[in-house]
Amino acid sequence: MSIAIIKYNAGNIQSVLFALERIGVEGIVTDDEKQITKADKVIFPGVGEAGSAMAYLRERKLDEVIRDLRQPVLGICLGMQLLCKHSEENDTHCLGIVPVNVKKFQVKTPGNSADEPALKVPQIGWNNIYGLSSPLFNGINENSYIYNVHSFYADDSDYTVAKCKYGVEYAAAIRKDNFYGVQFHTEKSSVVGESILKNFLYG
Repeated sequence: MSIAIIKYNAGNIQSVLFALERIGVEGIVTDDEKQITKADKVIFPGVGEAGSAMAYLRERKLDEVIRDLRQPVLGICLGMQLLCKHSEENDTHCLGIVPVNVKKFQVKTPGNSADEPALKVPQIGWNNIYGLSSPLFNGINENSYIYNVHSFYADDSDYTVAKCKYGVEYAAAIRKDNFYGVQFHTEKSSVVGESILKNFLYG
């Protein structure tokens, strides 16, 4: 099985490679269209800022390559957000594969009482996922803990296959056709994260 990890200027690529090594598989880090399109599975990681990431993808026409992929694709963190339609981060038009908007966490959310502590943004640390409704989560228990580092989130929608709550309820994972996305870091989420990667690779 060939696994392409999309190379661009916003990646947590090394940690993803290490995670793949831990489960006994090897990925190829590439921005080459032929290598990406011929791979059995594609991982689209990301840590960084949406606007500059999309500019980089468009400059190299990787946005078109990604949209045309027909094999299973997994977006991680920023990679998931870029699969969406629009991000509030620098008013960025994203890939538009999943018709969902990405918003910024508000320090104070509707319903906050005066004595309720404000949210810390970004969300950093462990939180639990629930409402699991995808083969991506086979064998994973409701309310399992995953590791997050993010200031922006995708709206809950019909494409949501796992939820999380941080002030607001949001999409912890999404799916549309062959495209999957997880907001959290699978590569930093211990056994749960490794199980999700295995489900993606072998499911």
